[in-house]
Amino acid sequence: MANKYLAVIMSFLIPGVGQAYAGDIKKGIAYFLVAFVALEIIGIFFVDSILNSFYYIIDILISIYAAYDAYLMTKD
Repeated sequence: MANKYLAVIMSFLIPGVGQAYAGDIKKGIAYFLVAFVALEIIGIFFVDSILNSFYYIIDILISIYAAYDAYLMTKD
C-alpha cells in the first residue's frame, strides 16, 4: 500500500511519479509525457515574452491535478 502523502508530493514535484509509485505505471508515464510535451510546446512559443507567466500557470495546474489524482489513487 502506497503512502498517499508521499504520492501527492512526488506527483506535485514531477507529474506522473506519484501515479507510478501508487502502482499505475502507464498512467504515470502518460502524465509525465503530457506535462513534458505541453510545457515544452508552451516554453517554445512564449520564450522571453510577457506571456511567459502563462507557462508557470499551466505548470502549477498540471502539478496540482497530478497530485490530486495521486491522492485519489491512494485514498483509503
